[in-house]
Amino acid sequence: MALTKINNNTLSAITGLPAGVGGKVLQVVQATFGTQVAIASTSYTDTGITAAITPSSSSNKILVMVSLQSTYYHDNNGQLYSNARIVRGSTGVFESEQFVGSWLAVGGNGYQQLYNTVPLNYLDSPSTTDATTYKVTVKNHTTAGNRQIKINSAGTGKSSITLMEVSA
Repeated sequence: MALTKINNNTLSAITGLPAGVGGKVLQVVQATFGTQVAIASTSYTDTGITAAITPSSSSNKILVMVSLQSTYYHDNNGQLYSNARIVRGSTGVFESEQFVGSWLAVGGNGYQQLYNTVPLNYLDSPSTTDATTYKVTVKNHTTAGNRQIKINSAGTGKSSITLMEVSA
């Protein structure tokens, strides 16, 4: 190993963080999804966006990062609200209320659409070394006025989910 002298002090190669210092990224899993899913329900609906990771220690954390590509449709005046949720196994671990927008259609009626990218980020503590699956579900607050959300609709690209195991 080469040594470097700086101001007559020796500096050797650094091979890792000191003991007790966490926060290193140990593994990364990423998946992208382009299949369109239409959601008109006020109940959580699976978007098909999912990935699994196996933590190497039960004390490690999983950073979940989602980019949800969506188009919101509305055929009347009003507002559209939706929720997106990160689910570990069958347990919701993070929920984000997303205000999408307000419309005033010309003549009081009309078809409107809005493209949106919804970011979801959550640092989870699954406390396991078993394979752990994360997925994204979405719901509307109301279906009045034929409000609908399309995930990965034409023109919005692909959604993605990234899982990072972070050392404790």
